[in-house]
Amino acid sequence: MKKLYVNVRYLIVPVMTVATIIGLYIGGIYSWIGVFLFGLNTILDTLTKDIHLRADFDDDGNSYGIKTFQYSVMYLMLPIFIVLQLALANNLYQFVYIGNLGINEIIGSTLSCGLWAGLGIIYGHELSHNKKEGFNVSRAIMALSGASHFTYAHVYNHHLDLGHQDDPATAPRGRNVYAHAWLSHAGQSKFSFDLEAEKLKKLNKGFFSLQNKWLLGYLYSLPSIILFVWSGGLIGILALLIVWIISNFLLEALNFMGHYGLIREYGKPVEHRHSWDNDNLFTSWFFIEIGRQCDHHVRGETYFWELDDVKGPNYGIGYFSLFVLTLIPGLFRKFVQKHLDNWDKNYATEGEKKIIEEYYPNSEIQKAY
Repeated sequence: MKKLYVNVRYLIVPVMTVATIIGLYIGGIYSWIGVFLFGLNTILDTLTKDIHLRADFDDDGNSYGIKTFQYSVMYLMLPIFIVLQLALANNLYQFVYIGNLGINEIIGSTLSCGLWAGLGIIYGHELSHNKKEGFNVSRAIMALSGASHFTYAHVYNHHLDLGHQDDPATAPRGRNVYAHAWLSHAGQSKFSFDLEAEKLKKLNKGFFSLQNKWLLGYLYSLPSIILFVWSGGLIGILALLIVWIISNFLLEALNFMGHYGLIREYGKPVEHRHSWDNDNLFTSWFFIEIGRQCDHHVRGETYFWELDDVKGPNYGIGYFSLFVLTLIPGLFRKFVQKHLDNWDKNYATEGEKKIIEEYYPNSEIQKAY
């Protein structure tokens, strides 16, 4: 019974994504079910912020997680997200060419699709750390949001350069989530582009080579573009663009929340203190433990269900609640400042404190001197 509980608790996103798809096909007020569920999750996340769980192991130290089951679910999310796009495309076709749906339903369908395509990126993230077929599934999932470059940039840029200015996904202090979403997305794409350019140069291959994985990644998004052009013309392209903007914004918001303002000396090892941990009950179950950033960045290839609390720096609230705060930059900065001051005082090394003094003269560390 314990093993069943440990594994099915991570099915929140698959179940809610399917519910969103059904809502899109039913139409009417149900087109908004994805938006409603997002709001409901924010409430549940807030209510469970004080409930924290550890990873589950038996008396012999073996995990209760079933690898075959969890990977089957993650692989299954690819066709589920494809069906989600098809559901939106169907509604657009009904709206543009048949006139069966109203503008209210199209707005609800587009927002619902965007939110759950974005939340589904957690599976693309998890599978990017799989060196076998999972890596390709990750690329395909990310391509549905026009962000296939993420898979390479996440593993070879973010994980290696975490907390340093060479990592586009680490937000420096003072940056807001809106600026970060664009800068991080563009920076990671540029990293992947440069990585492939260097490889192609060594292979004496041209830019348009089939070995250019940066280019191929964007070509993987072509089926989505063709689908939405066919289903809605210019309106279809606009809807797809909105879906991509929402989904990529959610992705970069996760990066923003996971590492905001933290600093690591160049060349020094990545440690637990270089990420913000998030281990409240609903965040852990919904985001398949992506909130356990401290352990994840030290043990990048560890299965998500085995990641544990390592007593790293923690905001004390879940991702949904924190996301709402990030949308109001002034409020977020006020909230996070006490946590940054604590990090500067109790987690930062002497070398990191010097970096803080240089780049952030108004910090508590600087005031102490």
